Amino acid sequence: MRYGDRLKKLRESKKLSQQQLAEKLNINRSTYARYELNQTQPDYETLQRLADFYDVSTDYILTGINTKLTEKDERDVAKRMEKIKQDLAADGGLSFYGEPLSEEAKESLLEAMEYAVRTAQRINKKYIPKKYREEGDN
Repeated sequence: MRYGDRLKKLRESKKLSQQQLAEKLNINRSTYARYELNQTQPDYETLQRLADFYDVSTDYILTGINTKLTEKDERDVAKRMEKIKQDLAADGGLSFYGEPLSEEAKESLLEAMEYAVRTAQRINKKYIPKKYREEGDN
């Protein structure tokens, strides 16, 4: 299935005409029609608005693989991050080359760790076949 077919399926699932959706996106109906016909691809901003409107990832629209994290995934990420924070706070604090880390450096490290955890969660969702996923994962 190509991206235009996915866009059409998503639009029809909301029971919207091309005109109605185009108005919601503030674009011409003919422009939107070309997306569904696979004649042109939406620019990044329009692609993101479509993904937000349908509550899917931009990856899903382009490839058919939804990498948007579910509420359960978000809770799992939060739990992992809390555990990482506790682990980092243990052992008397963090240091880099023997020097204590500043609060700003700690925050930066935690942001990088959260990005890594979120990325791993998305990649794991993307490549684990459904039959091997835990119950409730999508």
